[in-house]
Amino acid sequence: MKERINKNFFIFICLFMIISITSIYSSLTYTSKTLGNLALKQFVWYIIGFILIFSIIKLKNSFLFRHAWFFYIVGVSSLILLLIFGTPINGSKCWFIIPGIGSVQPSEFMKLFIMLALGRLITDFKNKNYSSNLYDEFIFIVKALFIVLIPSILTFLQPDTGAVIIYLVIFSFMMFFSGISIRWFLIALLIILVVCTLVGGIYIFNEQLFLDIFGTSLYYRIERLFMWHEGVGLQLENAIAAIGSGGLFGHGFNKTPIYFPEAATDFIFAVFASNFGFCGVILLISVISFFDIYIIYLMKKNTNDISKYILSGIIGMLLFQQIQNIGMTLGLLPITGITLPFISYGGSSLLSYMIIIGMLINISSEKRRTYKHN
Repeated sequence: MKERINKNFFIFICLFMIISITSIYSSLTYTSKTLGNLALKQFVWYIIGFILIFSIIKLKNSFLFRHAWFFYIVGVSSLILLLIFGTPINGSKCWFIIPGIGSVQPSEFMKLFIMLALGRLITDFKNKNYSSNLYDEFIFIVKALFIVLIPSILTFLQPDTGAVIIYLVIFSFMMFFSGISIRWFLIALLIILVVCTLVGGIYIFNEQLFLDIFGTSLYYRIERLFMWHEGVGLQLENAIAAIGSGGLFGHGFNKTPIYFPEAATDFIFAVFASNFGFCGVILLISVISFFDIYIIYLMKKNTNDISKYILSGIIGMLLFQQIQNIGMTLGLLPITGITLPFISYGGSSLLSYMIIIGMLINISSEKRRTYKHN
């Protein structure tokens, strides 16, 4: 019997596509002409993304789960090759430049590969029926950490701190829903507090020692985090001014009143808010919230263990990126270069999210089949 495809996700994606392309088009006034028509490019990426969605629906999630370790190895290998052969852009080796196509960012797909690998690891662990054996749980946690730390180190060297943070968020959410003892999270929290206190103390009281131990790269990243609350910088000041000037209904489509860097990517929320005002922002946040709630609903109702773990990683990643991106645009959180899912311009990120949409549709179909057979 032919399965019905859940159309709810297509509704969300179409709304995201309209908001994304509209906002990116409005940012073109202040975008370098050498980048081309980013709105048109985003539309093309969305079309390719829809093809990917139907491909994943056809293949089924079982194909991805069976080949999880293969995808993980491919992802890690691409990060290694990127450090060797990648083209530096603004001092970072985050992209492969493919003539005639554009840039490909492996770290965006690595998020998905980490979810698949952790999902397999957690499922295998649970299937062995370990109960509360602390030694078995410790070995399991070490393996999971190993899976996350390898791409985290490689990505940190690019450097791309934002992607590393997302890897760790995915890891935290999936481990929380894996059912391991809460004591491990308390231990992890204690270790993080101790390490942050030591590193922060050295940074504050002996900058030269910090530079000798950790180098200039980490120094400037921490300095950026410490200085975010002062709101210093053209990018943040102008973005906040643009948002504030939007008022209740905004300046209107394609009428972004002031320049700020990275308008089509990191600060796309500021473009949308200045164009459509407070009412537009409420609409955007409502669509995002209903989308997240629907995924949480799937996670609550799903009985397939590996799907549930994957869903926890997806919702953790999306919630963090949404809160972080909007928060940093408003000056409430540090600027980390984390984009707004489905809205910011970016081929690699959008395609990785569209693959996830295909997985979500498959999971929704699995849920429907479960209820039908019961």
